[in-house]
Parts: sequence; C-alpha cells; structure tokens
Amino acid sequence: MEDKITVALPKGRLFDQTVNLFVKSSILPKPLKPESRKLIVEDDKFRFLVVRAKDVPTYVEFGVADIGVVGDDVFLEAKPDVYRPVDLKIGACQIVVAGLPENRELYFSNPSYLKIATKYPNIAKEFFKSKGIKVDIIELYGSIELAPLLGLADFIVDIVETGTTLRENGLVVIEPIMPSSAKLIVNRASYKVQNQQIKNIIKQLEETVC
Repeated sequence: MEDKITVALPKGRLFDQTVNLFVKSSILPKPLKPESRKLIVEDDKFRFLVVRAKDVPTYVEFGVADIGVVGDDVFLEAKPDVYRPVDLKIGACQIVVAGLPENRELYFSNPSYLKIATKYPNIAKEFFKSKGIKVDIIELYGSIELAPLLGLADFIVDIVETGTTLRENGLVVIEPIMPSSAKLIVNRASYKVQNQQIKNIIKQLEETVC
C-alpha cells in the first residue's frame, strides 16, 4: 500500500474550501470535517494536519507535511524553499496599504519616511523599498486597524477580502500592493520520493481550477 500523503491545511474557511476542491477534483471521495479540537484528520490515503496558516510553509519545508495550501501573503512573507505548482484560485484577497482617508495626501506627497504597522514585515519592507521610502515597521498580530486610529503608525499593510473591517473602523485602501490567492506547495524531497502520487494530485487540481 502506498504511504499516506500528509497535507498541512490552515484552520478555518480555507480548510473547508480546500477540502471541497479536493472532492471536486476526485482526490477525496467526500468532505472531511475535523472535530472541534482535533488537529489530525485521516482517511485511507491522506493525513490532514490542521494548523495555523502561518505555520503551513514550515511544516511543508521541513518535511512534516508533503504538501500544503497557503495564501500568497503567508508564502511571500515566509519564503519557504518549496515547490509552488498550482494556483488553487480560492481564498482570493488583496494585500494593501490602508489608513485614514485624511492621510492620503501624506502618502502621495513623496514621503521619505513612514511608520507602518503590519503582520507582514517582509512584504511591507520590500514594497516600500521599491518605492524608495524608508519605513519603521511595527509588528502587530491583532487589531491592526487600531494602529493609525491611535497614532501608533501612519498606515497599515494588511490583507483584505471585502474591506468591511477597514470601513467599520474608518479606514480606506490607500494603495493595493498585490492580489493573493491560495497555492498548493510541495516539499522538495516528497516530490521525488512520492512523485507519482503528488503528480496525480497536481494534475487533478490543475484540471479542476483551469
């Protein structure tokens, strides 16, 4: 019998979207639902690890998982040494610079220095470096919208789907940085050892999302 493929998936909605896509692609015969606190879900062919989105690249890069699903935001922040063969076209959102509407003028007046609050320090640094703006990065991992409201930062770099949270807190998108969607990532060693199994998964997913 072939070894089970271990799949690292982020908790929450992206887990459900990925499982549904696996069913649609005939990779899974039926949806899997993890119990409320269960972190490993198995069937005959797969072992699913239910982890924080930020941890998915680590599990895949270090071979604890053979494959995983992760958004561009997490992937580009972590820059893991893995293959990224398929855009799954789920979890679509946008990485943006956001702030108070009255600060638009500050942003577009060619500033030389800004304070930026974000949970994506690497993405933010690279983006503002490309614009020739020096930034002081303030790392936050919750309620980032508070930073410009309380004067902690000039702007935030965050991921938005509908923009509702920004609007409810009086913030607006100042400038889009890049779109983000979920990608399949593959451990390099697993791709060689379990080549045919993983190639079949890639092929089935490509046929479904293309």
